[in-house]
Amino acid sequence: MPSAVAPAPTAAPAAPGSLRAGLVHPIALVRWFWAAYLTPGHPGRVTTGTELRWIYTAWLGAFLLKMLGSTWDVSWHFRWLRDDLAPPHLLNSAGTVVVVALVVFHTYTGYGVDRRALRLMQCGIGAFLVAVPIDIVNHRINGLDITSWSPSHALLYLGTAIMLAGAIRGWWRYAAPGRVRDLVSLGLWLFFVENALFPNQHQEYGVLSLVAYDAGRTTAEPQLLDFAASQGQSPAMFMLPVPSWVHPAWLICAGLLSLVLARRIVGLRWTATTIAAVYLAYRAVMWLALVGMGFPPSVLPLVLLAGAVLVDLAVTYRVPGWAAGPVVAGVVYAVGYGQESLGLLPPWNWWSVLPVAVAFGVLWAAAELLARGQWPIAGDPAAEELTAPG
Repeated sequence: MPSAVAPAPTAAPAAPGSLRAGLVHPIALVRWFWAAYLTPGHPGRVTTGTELRWIYTAWLGAFLLKMLGSTWDVSWHFRWLRDDLAPPHLLNSAGTVVVVALVVFHTYTGYGVDRRALRLMQCGIGAFLVAVPIDIVNHRINGLDITSWSPSHALLYLGTAIMLAGAIRGWWRYAAPGRVRDLVSLGLWLFFVENALFPNQHQEYGVLSLVAYDAGRTTAEPQLLDFAASQGQSPAMFMLPVPSWVHPAWLICAGLLSLVLARRIVGLRWTATTIAAVYLAYRAVMWLALVGMGFPPSVLPLVLLAGAVLVDLAVTYRVPGWAAGPVVAGVVYAVGYGQESLGLLPPWNWWSVLPVAVAFGVLWAAAELLARGQWPIAGDPAAEELTAPG
């Protein structure tokens, strides 16, 4: 007799509430996620490596949306009148919504954060959300208020910096040492540095916009210039609204200081240089995209790269911050002199080099003390203990 043919094995039915069932039906996916992860917990809750990567990939995606929106926003404001629902604002808001969801998730579940990281996230998003209505009211009262240096805008940057500090700490504390931890850390620090340098973009757009205006080929729409004039602002006040010492001082004391912290904490030999180079490459790509869409161009702070290389060398050779800071600041001013003489930087006040050099040395030394006491630093004997989960 012919032998019976065994029936082909069939897949077992997916259990309700499982990931497999969720991939078949969206409602089941929501149920699975809710049952598996949306349960209350405390900071420091056990989180697997896979879960940690998913969580912090979402952080990277959220801040990518925010960075794209904010970069577009600066260029937008040098062409059009302000609009609460302008596309750059909507793109930035989409990233903010994801950040809010992530902070709520961390707060409720305790996954992927320690108590300090969670507090930073909560304080940061709180400051940001408070700043949003203040900024809207400020625009209603003061009109255009394009300058990046207004108090309401400063509160937005501060809130973003604090929430990013929480994400950086949470990832660095719980992620297993290795290439993935380094890459995600570099990504988070890139967003931190971009946020720190963001206010300087006003002058970096303004210097070229003023040249174009004086040459009779402005890229700003007439309604924007008319509105600025009605507010009592001349083109120079509108496009370069802060003193000429602000751009170099902020680039060094905020931008390079952020790179010092990134280099000290991440510990890779060329951390600062890599972040600065990627930041400038991103700005160059966005320059091409925005100019291609008819938006105004900006100068790029290429001098940042020189400072980043010196930061990496100083940390590698263990030069104390109080000694390295003034030297790095002086070299940055020297390189900046060449870039500014070519019309590729906003005007710099060269006498400001002395106070900025001293201030940067003090800030660098203070940052070393703060980081050593509050953050796990690569190469420190305490780093292994601080980065251990639990």
